Amino acid sequence: MQPSKNGRRDVFVLAVCLVLAMPAASVRAQPAATADNMVAQLADLEAAVDLDIPTLRQQVLDRVKSKANPVPLKRPPVAVQLTKLPHLDLDIQFNPDSPVIRPDSYRMLGRVADALSDPRMLPLGFLIVGHTDATGKREDNLTLSQRRAESFRDVLVMTFKISPKRIQAIGLGEEQLLDADHPKAAVNQQIQIMTVRKMP
Repeated sequence: MQPSKNGRRDVFVLAVCLVLAMPAASVRAQPAATADNMVAQLADLEAAVDLDIPTLRQQVLDRVKSKANPVPLKRPPVAVQLTKLPHLDLDIQFNPDSPVIRPDSYRMLGRVADALSDPRMLPLGFLIVGHTDATGKREDNLTLSQRRAESFRDVLVMTFKISPKRIQAIGLGEEQLLDADHPKAAVNQQIQIMTVRKMP
């Protein structure tokens, strides 16, 4: 029995839709970063950066409160020095508007913990940086990003026994977008881990 013209057209349309959907799915899928790859990226610290986290946190808060640069596209990075550090951009999934890490991100957390436990990494200190996209109120986004960065750090410290002396956390909200050309893009919600210093 021959398929009808309409049936062939429907199959063709379905095939086209599947082909078009495949690149989008592969773009969203994060490559499986191994602990060794993470070590190689994070261990490349040429010189420690003098970071005063409480002062940086206050600068971010002051900028949010002052309502400076209300249009996200026009905001300069609030902490340019962070852009020069060895870092990983991690697609950690949280519950909506919450610092609770979703189970599908546990494997990634384990890989990060393995990397930080590597003997080559033990002399280094790290900063967990939380970000949000530019959806919602800037104040709320700043608070959420701080809570998410702290949640990530707390899992590394309490579950994986990484020394709390080696890890600090800060939230930048929407003040340092990872994709400044697309302020509402999901990539802006990533967590970054940065190598910031050599331990004493």
